[in-house]
Amino acid sequence: MDVTLLSDVSAWQRLGGADTAAEIAQQPALWESLAQDLSRARDRLQAFLGDSLNDPNQRVLFTGAGSSGFIAEMVADAINAQWPAEVRVVHTTSLLTHPALYLQRDRPTLLVSFGRSGSSPESVAAVDRVRSDVAQARFLDITCNADGELARRGAGRADTCTLLMPSASCDRAFAMTSSLTCMLLAALTVFDRAPWDARIARLKQIAALGREGLAAWDAPVAALAQRPFNRVIYLASGPLEALARESALKVLELTAGRVLALANTPLGFRHGPKSTLDAQTLVVVLRSGQALARRYEQDLLEELRRDGVAGQVLAIGPHADIGADDDYTLSVPALDDSWLAPVWLGFAQLYALQRSAALGLTPDNPFPDGTVNRVVQGVTIHHG
Repeated sequence: MDVTLLSDVSAWQRLGGADTAAEIAQQPALWESLAQDLSRARDRLQAFLGDSLNDPNQRVLFTGAGSSGFIAEMVADAINAQWPAEVRVVHTTSLLTHPALYLQRDRPTLLVSFGRSGSSPESVAAVDRVRSDVAQARFLDITCNADGELARRGAGRADTCTLLMPSASCDRAFAMTSSLTCMLLAALTVFDRAPWDARIARLKQIAALGREGLAAWDAPVAALAQRPFNRVIYLASGPLEALARESALKVLELTAGRVLALANTPLGFRHGPKSTLDAQTLVVVLRSGQALARRYEQDLLEELRRDGVAGQVLAIGPHADIGADDDYTLSVPALDDSWLAPVWLGFAQLYALQRSAALGLTPDNPFPDGTVNRVVQGVTIHHG
């Protein structure tokens, strides 16, 4: 069995996946760099946000498209639970088609945009739409590209704060990996209510856990990807529901759609989607750290393993009394699921990379014909 580890640079160069492999492997180091960058930006960020999050009339919209939209989903509810302000997620792909459903002219609104390149047509158009439709609009652009449209257009504007991620996070490869996790952790750190020093310490904890997870899972996930599953189902709940969608998207992207990947919740899976199971299906449950959620997850895991319909059923997540037989676990502190999401995402990134290579594709560019592009193309922005 050919098992190629992340550290085997020459092998990944031959396989056309050197950038993707390096960008997965570099994440813990980038999270440590991010902690330093955020510490330096602390005063600027606090001055920009002021006391707005304590105002119940303040709206905060987290937005992005595709993987960037999943970042918004993973952070919004956790942040909303901490502040009087109304915090919600709206994908740019919905904001542009139905702006009247999401924008209120008379309520102050902060649009928080996530963008690897910062140049996708939807990201730029969403800022323009909010600026035109909201009387008191401000913008926090979290992006990996200092030369992108978001960073360029926001420069020098009093209503805009640009937060750049470590430069290496602007992934060269097709799939978003280190860009996504850096932007996610940046948002959680900036908007958390804990004292600033505690937030930075937590970010460093996550970096240590990410490094531990990648080292532990590298070889077994590479071996798992050699099995010819043609369907993968990720299941998770709460903030991790969006993590399941991002995990499924990574499989779809890096296998160029040859492996069908779906996402759902443990409770929702019984309501029809369970019918997709067969002997060629891999099921992965991304487990919560919350005891109540874990009980529901455990019920489904036991049911699926008892039924024996799926080819394999795996669980990944924190060590816990509920689910002590999980397959890929780490001992983690008592943190919200949103904070731990980047750690578990390492498994999904590794699997998508290895499954792509096992199919004979080139992970850095699974679409050499240009069917899908690194930065979305072909979008016409309509006004009305």
